[in-house]
Amino acid sequence: MTLKPAILSSLVLGTLLSATALNAQTLRVAVPGSDMGTLDPYRASATLDINVVNWLFNGLVRIKPGQISPEMIEPDLAESWTTSSDGKTWTFKLRDGVQCQGGYGALTADDVVYSLKRAANKDTSSFYAEYAAFDTITASDPKTVTITLKETVPSMLGLLVPYHGGNIVCQKAVEALGAEFARKPIGTGPFEFVEYRPQQYVKLKANEAYFRGAPKIKEILFRYIQSDSSRDLAFQSGEIDLINGRFEDSWVKRMAQIPNTKVDILGPLEIHNIHLNMTQKPLDDLRVRQAIAHAIDRDAIVKFRGTSISKAAESVIPGGYLGFAPIPLLKYDPAAAKKLLAEAGYPNGITIKSIQTTLPAMLTTMQVVQSQLRAVGVNLEFTLVDHPTFHSQIRQDLSQLVYYGAARFPVADTFLTQFFDSTSIVGKPSAVTNFSHCDVADDEIKSARTAGDIEKQKALWVDAQKKIADKVCAIPLYEMGQPWAWTQKLVFDYPVKGSLNLSPPIDETTQLRN
Repeated sequence: MTLKPAILSSLVLGTLLSATALNAQTLRVAVPGSDMGTLDPYRASATLDINVVNWLFNGLVRIKPGQISPEMIEPDLAESWTTSSDGKTWTFKLRDGVQCQGGYGALTADDVVYSLKRAANKDTSSFYAEYAAFDTITASDPKTVTITLKETVPSMLGLLVPYHGGNIVCQKAVEALGAEFARKPIGTGPFEFVEYRPQQYVKLKANEAYFRGAPKIKEILFRYIQSDSSRDLAFQSGEIDLINGRFEDSWVKRMAQIPNTKVDILGPLEIHNIHLNMTQKPLDDLRVRQAIAHAIDRDAIVKFRGTSISKAAESVIPGGYLGFAPIPLLKYDPAAAKKLLAEAGYPNGITIKSIQTTLPAMLTTMQVVQSQLRAVGVNLEFTLVDHPTFHSQIRQDLSQLVYYGAARFPVADTFLTQFFDSTSIVGKPSAVTNFSHCDVADDEIKSARTAGDIEKQKALWVDAQKKIADKVCAIPLYEMGQPWAWTQKLVFDYPVKGSLNLSPPIDETTQLRN
């Protein structure tokens, strides 16, 4: 159909007027990816879902806005807390004046108990294994919540920040909405859900009853724009205020040249690992896993990704996490890779099947890896799926090799437990994200959780990292931050070093000035 010029002009004018009217009130965000997965905070693990979830919910505590260090934890829904001398009993006093969005009433201790029990339940949470040490969660009155632990937990407060299972939901809303809660979430945060259009956008509005005060930004339009070029053009034309960018040096440099634009790489750092299913042939042979590790050139991948946003990994967990230590990793050596394959009985090479996301940044990285492996006789076959399907299928143990990038609460225990503890092996009732079926460091991981001395904990975490690397449960590739650019009209009330939700921390103080 061809529009007549007069009609076309009218439509364009209407669009411009609408954009002008909304500009001072609406923050327009663009991200890569085709669609939302879920906004249920206990199921949201994809970066793009976590971005939105963080604006909707609170935790009992939080990391100070704009910061990422566990040392910067401060009150959120709880105004204060106490801890028993043995570290196993934690009592939280809730603040007054917190209202659930959507007219679901005041938040009480019962909502917190319900939330944490839901977070710890394998039927309702993808992060339940993190709460295995929780023994009881009780409310002694509407403002008091007590958590007792079976054993002490490193950085207990880190489990209660608004990230993954630490997000607090409103019981009445979850029960009333049922399965729809994943598409129409209700929280207590600075913004509340308005509308979701599949493969287009999620719309939020200011929570005018927010306990810290009504947000200065009145609406957030979170758009899915898969095409890198379309997303960039939308930002350059002023259609978008905040953009999640390409993981490329050239993108960072180009965006920095746009007038009135701020470009930043936000933490905490993600680590991108290749997880090898050690229970499936030929990956059950250590020599094959070592061969694959020798075939991968980390420096080349970092150069491809860009040195301004990435660096070569030095362990199986990200740098900067409490308990991280650089450890010896197998170096790029194609000749050694071919020799190991021959010794393992595969002189003519092997074929590995992998489910791979079509998300551009991840797919292009794996295409580089695919080329490197092909050079030593490893044929890596892709089954391409969209990103939500990718997350679903790798958790069903359908891929021999899983490429996964992740940031977690920055303590070694969190990462080691989710990716390398045998209780987290995918396919198990207690599954999290142990795609490699790794079990070689269980003793160290578990011992560190109950070690009373922080130096002893650190030593155990280092030993665990060494054992995991020695057995090549996973091949560390690179670490990176999240590249974002935003118009300088977007003004934060604090320095922005990063955010656990991997996007600029938009809250009630953030402004969008004309």
